[in-house]
Amino acid sequence: MAGVALKTFAARRLVHLSRFARPSLVPCLKLHTSASPLRMGASVEQFEEAKSKLSTLKNDPGNEAKLKIYALFKQSTVGCCSTARPGMLDFINRAKWDAWNALGDISQEDARQQYCDLIGSLVAAEGGSATSVGAQPAGSSSSQYETLLVTTENNITTIKLNRPTKKNAITTEMYNEIIAALEQASSDSSVITVITGAGDFYCSGNDLTNFTKIPEGGLEQMAKQGGELLRQYIKTYIDFPKPLVAVVNGPAVGVSVTVLALFDLVYATERATFHTPFSQLGQSAEGCSSYTFPKMMGHAKACEMLLFNKKLTAVQACDLGLVTEVFPDSSFQKEVWTRLKAYAQLPPNSLSLSKQLIRSTERELLHRVNDAEVERLTERWLSDECFNAVMNFFQGRAKL
Repeated sequence: MAGVALKTFAARRLVHLSRFARPSLVPCLKLHTSASPLRMGASVEQFEEAKSKLSTLKNDPGNEAKLKIYALFKQSTVGCCSTARPGMLDFINRAKWDAWNALGDISQEDARQQYCDLIGSLVAAEGGSATSVGAQPAGSSSSQYETLLVTTENNITTIKLNRPTKKNAITTEMYNEIIAALEQASSDSSVITVITGAGDFYCSGNDLTNFTKIPEGGLEQMAKQGGELLRQYIKTYIDFPKPLVAVVNGPAVGVSVTVLALFDLVYATERATFHTPFSQLGQSAEGCSSYTFPKMMGHAKACEMLLFNKKLTAVQACDLGLVTEVFPDSSFQKEVWTRLKAYAQLPPNSLSLSKQLIRSTERELLHRVNDAEVERLTERWLSDECFNAVMNFFQGRAKL
């Protein structure tokens, strides 16, 4: 019965999504920016300056240019495209993947040069200087993200989850953008990196509509792609080289809770709560929490959260070591940011090298835990039990 229901649900979903498919979201890339073969590729410093110039653009450069900017940024920072192509219904990420993959095997140095040339041409088209690049203005925001607000000010890069009307639930697009933002922050000039949420929620965990976006390869392909994305997402936290701080401005759910054990500081408002309802949804632990939570709070307390869906208050989470400190909601932002600005004045190399030394003793273990959790979750996503639990969630929400 579950299999029949699943096929019916998938068919309806495909029909529903096809009504809203917009070919304009997948533009044909005709924009070319080739670096001269006589020049060396742009330096990392020039690349950072070009990123600063991007935030000064007054006008939207259009989809073609934004896709090219995204592709060159990924090629410059990650290298050649080696990830699986998103499903047919994931229009935006599919277009981004196509743009990145089209760059082939050009070197990261050449990609940086093309990135700098493209940004320079866009600035020049608005009447600015294509060659003179100033430092990024304080508080300026990167325009390359659709689900995040990323700013750098006072030596702090802040990544703000920006879907407040959806309680900052994490879509596939947001997963990819958080990975990209963390990769960018790892090599920028900031001293510490902060993740927080827009609105009253920190993050409500996975957007469960992710489970309804079934690619042409079927459920197994969806589970495989989802598992690889989650593996890379958690890996980015494990390997992040700078001090990483969570400013938990409201309730946190699911993966947004489990990864907190991979942060260096977690500051929470008193009204924050922490909930990991995995078994309720027929799933299992992720974010390395199957290892970090028992180590941090003891076996019994970890089981209360990971097996039996216990929701913690901010004070309880602090008592168990998941949260560093709790602040009154009325003074939360002022107290936290005053403290973080002071931390950001500390010697950056000392902070980074010390953090990496602390993490080095467990890095390999954390990667093994991450792999094991992803393997188990991939199995769970294909089970009737998980499917029925997710469907029950949607049916319960529809009755509200």
